[in-house]
Amino acid sequence: MNFRKINTASSQDRQAFIHFPYQIYKDTPHWVPPLDSELHAAMNRSEHPFYRHSEADFFVVESEGQVLGRIQVIYNQNYCQHHQKQIAFVYYFECVDDPQVSQKLFDAAAVWARQRNLTGILGPKGMLRSAGHGLLQQGFEDDPAMGIPYNPQYYNALFEKYGFTKETDYFSGYLDTSMVLPDKLFEVAEKVKQRGNFWVKGFSSLAEMRKWIPELDSVHEQAFRTKANYYPSTPAEFTFMAKTMLQVMTPDLVKLIMKGDQIAGFILTYPDVSQALKRIKGKLFPFGWADVLMEQKRTRRLNINGLGILPEFQGLGANALLYAELDRTIRSANRFDRAEIVQVDERNFLSKSDMERMGVIWNKTHRSYTLQLAE
Repeated sequence: MNFRKINTASSQDRQAFIHFPYQIYKDTPHWVPPLDSELHAAMNRSEHPFYRHSEADFFVVESEGQVLGRIQVIYNQNYCQHHQKQIAFVYYFECVDDPQVSQKLFDAAAVWARQRNLTGILGPKGMLRSAGHGLLQQGFEDDPAMGIPYNPQYYNALFEKYGFTKETDYFSGYLDTSMVLPDKLFEVAEKVKQRGNFWVKGFSSLAEMRKWIPELDSVHEQAFRTKANYYPSTPAEFTFMAKTMLQVMTPDLVKLIMKGDQIAGFILTYPDVSQALKRIKGKLFPFGWADVLMEQKRTRRLNINGLGILPEFQGLGANALLYAELDRTIRSANRFDRAEIVQVDERNFLSKSDMERMGVIWNKTHRSYTLQLAE
């Protein structure tokens, strides 16, 4: 049994890394395959915007030509500079249920990090802020929201056996259409709109949404810069993230809360097309796109991956308008039975309590782990 760094310029190496999870999840009905294009993009050092400022490598453990485990190790210099920490991330961890295999993967990550004078490892955490965090701890009996990790229960034990300890937990939950918000909230929202303090902007096309990407980058930074795990994305990275999300978004489900011509808040939701992703096994081409587009119209589940009011507008009625508009979006044309709120950091007490007041039922927990490296 040996480990090696894969050659990302080799098609054979890339395929071995990308397709290994199908061995792990072949009998797991709730696993949703990531798009092959996502992994190919992550390995494309000349095109992916992350590599303009940072570095990452990919490792596999093999025995007699058979892959037994894989891991990506990341040095995000922008994150380290923002948080004044010298720390590596690990991501794309997949492994058979064997501590010897996981030890080789983590040993490779630790050596790689020490070579760069990094003092710890955090993860699972990806190259971009939009990547789903942590290992699933609770909620194995349900499909994950799109882009959110799903893993066997034994992964947590493999991390902990090596010496990783909890950094934080992320909670995901759902709202269903049987839940009713108080009439008072809608009354306040209507008064806010009538007074002209705030208004709701919708979108009619993806082309119109693309024009707002630079503005949304600034708003996103203002909304999340005080959060524990925030770090700034470069403009190229934010554009890359936005274009990826636009692949699954429909314009009528994205709303902005406006104060005059200024963005005060946002609702970023999209249809959950997980069932189509299972059917196409991560391959959009040549025919997978058609299945995904059809699933956007069929699915009864909605994912909520961005929701917030900028700090300077909180307490002015905009919150009521935000939640009232979210309720209308969920109930739009009787399209959806359920909306999933994804990965609220347990340290974000305000957001978590707001979600609970709306009636969110927490049903999934992901745990992010940290490891201090001995000198």
